[in-house]
Amino acid sequence: MATNACGGWNVDGCEGTAYCPPRCPRFVGKHGTNYLIQPIPAADAPPEALVEMYLDYPQEHRSMGLPPLRERGIRDWLRTLHAGGTNLLAWDDDRVVGHTGFAPHDAEEPEFLVYVDPAYHGRGLGTELTRHAIAYAAAAGHRALRLNVANENRTAIAVYRTLGFQVVDRAGIELEMRLPLDGPVAVESQLAPAARA
Repeated sequence: MATNACGGWNVDGCEGTAYCPPRCPRFVGKHGTNYLIQPIPAADAPPEALVEMYLDYPQEHRSMGLPPLRERGIRDWLRTLHAGGTNLLAWDDDRVVGHTGFAPHDAEEPEFLVYVDPAYHGRGLGTELTRHAIAYAAAAGHRALRLNVANENRTAIAVYRTLGFQVVDRAGIELEMRLPLDGPVAVESQLAPAARA
């Protein structure tokens, strides 16, 4: 039986075990809040807490038509993402405050997405969720992750560049970016906290 190699929320000294997921699910944000980042199991539907996060998503934080505006569109979008890809959620107790993932499963270079509840911006959650997607995609054997981002979204572009994404195409109002999953970012993203510290 596996034992927990890290006590409490301070996981800096955790050396991991063979039973750990591709990246440690525990994360302490910049304001000291403890978050848990977990995949949505394949057998489960996207939880209502995720739908609620998107129902309350402010218009000024939506980009390129996503997330959808109406509840039915949100539910259809989430069902499609869940059926064809990998999705992980950041939880603050029983509240979903972030969502990341990639799809489709059978693509060598699936498309990546990440959204953080705007009330939780500036806490490092977007970067941590991105690292989770990188770790899970690398562990699943994908060659790279791709994303499209609006040219005007300078904050997101800066985060993606810091994590190793490179611009591969400029098309009108958006950029296409790509991160190879055989490089140091993907390797580091899968290390136990003690090895990353």
